[in-house]
Amino acid sequence: MTDATTLNADQAELAKFSALAHKWWDKDSEFKPLHQINPLRLGFIQQYVELTGSKTVDVGCGGGILAEALAQSGAQVTGIDLAEKSLKVAKLHLFESGLSVDYRCIAAEALADEAPESFDVVTCMEMLEHVPSPASVVEACTRMVKPGGWVFFSTLNRNPKSYLLAVLGAEYVLGMLPRGTHDYAKFIKPSELARMTRTAGLDTVDLTGLHYNPINQHYSLGGDTDVNYLVACRKPA
Repeated sequence: MTDATTLNADQAELAKFSALAHKWWDKDSEFKPLHQINPLRLGFIQQYVELTGSKTVDVGCGGGILAEALAQSGAQVTGIDLAEKSLKVAKLHLFESGLSVDYRCIAAEALADEAPESFDVVTCMEMLEHVPSPASVVEACTRMVKPGGWVFFSTLNRNPKSYLLAVLGAEYVLGMLPRGTHDYAKFIKPSELARMTRTAGLDTVDLTGLHYNPINQHYSLGGDTDVNYLVACRKPA
């Protein structure tokens, strides 16, 4: 088992998600937004990679929402996280879904040391804004992926609009997320993430926004990256 206290992890963040772990697969719970955007995340990934037969790792997998979708699409999936309660929920859900995912309590940096250039696809969704050093995670994801492989990130932009919608709107007005879910100071501008990926040795192929319409409660992908956004990167062959 990984000792999170010595790694790139925030104990308060781990405790926060551990407290909610039993709700990961309740589609009407605080994790409802993740269930709603999951088809969009999966579709974004599938624009660039054929998942069938691919060796894929989901970094910060939580309760396994994306990991199971990747497995359902034919990938050989490893899911890693440092929140042990979330991993237990993820493992239990496999009995219900009948899917196969290798869940491990290990940090991205440690897995990169253990298995460099081992994965065709690396996903790291809604995770970078929850760690002390997102650049360290980006670098670890780059080390994990094979030359020519793909790395996908999603996170939150940092600007007044994102604070208004992602923090005040989602957490305090609409009650879509528990109050305190996000720390605005940890949000990451696309330019900052681009610098991290470039420094790590990745080529950015696509940057797209994720939008929420509170009137019809519908999510969609598009060009506006002011709040949530996804990035597709490739490691040079």
